[in-house]
Amino acid sequence: MRNILLPIVLMLGLNAVAQDAPLLAEASKVAGAVPPKLLQVLTDEIAKGGPESAVEVCRDKAPQMAKSASEQSGWTIRRVSLQNRNPKAVPDAWERAALEDFDRRAAAGESPATLEKGELVAEGDRKEYRYMKALPVQQICLACHGTADKIKLEVSAQLKKHYPDDKGTGYSIGQIRGAMTLRRAL
Repeated sequence: MRNILLPIVLMLGLNAVAQDAPLLAEASKVAGAVPPKLLQVLTDEIAKGGPESAVEVCRDKAPQMAKSASEQSGWTIRRVSLQNRNPKAVPDAWERAALEDFDRRAAAGESPATLEKGELVAEGDRKEYRYMKALPVQQICLACHGTADKIKLEVSAQLKKHYPDDKGTGYSIGQIRGAMTLRRAL
């Protein structure tokens, strides 16, 4: 009996992986498209008004960009972090587990830039595909997300004004700042 069940279980597992592969590829592509656009907008804004003006770009334009990408792609897209700046960026239980896994994997030597997770999640009759891609800290991020001694006073003032409960500082290059999270009902 055991010899019969093992191949069946393996076939079912491989079939699920094969079905998830196109969703994983699509979600990865969508998640990879938003951050470079945001980085360009931030770079342009910093060139015009300094890093303190970038705070409002992340606050206002990043959610607009995610909403636009959601409408174009059919995926619900947002950013989350274990050390959120925006109170809307608090991860749910699935996202928290993925972010904690990303941190463990990065600590074990995996490149944060390659960390992603995708899976089919079922709750009752509802099924959805969920995906996350880690967002590692880049040089440009440090102006607002770096250590307190490296953040300019003007930036700190903007952060306190817009995010009185900010938890999004203290990072260094390469650490995982958060993740792009996508979901699509099936």
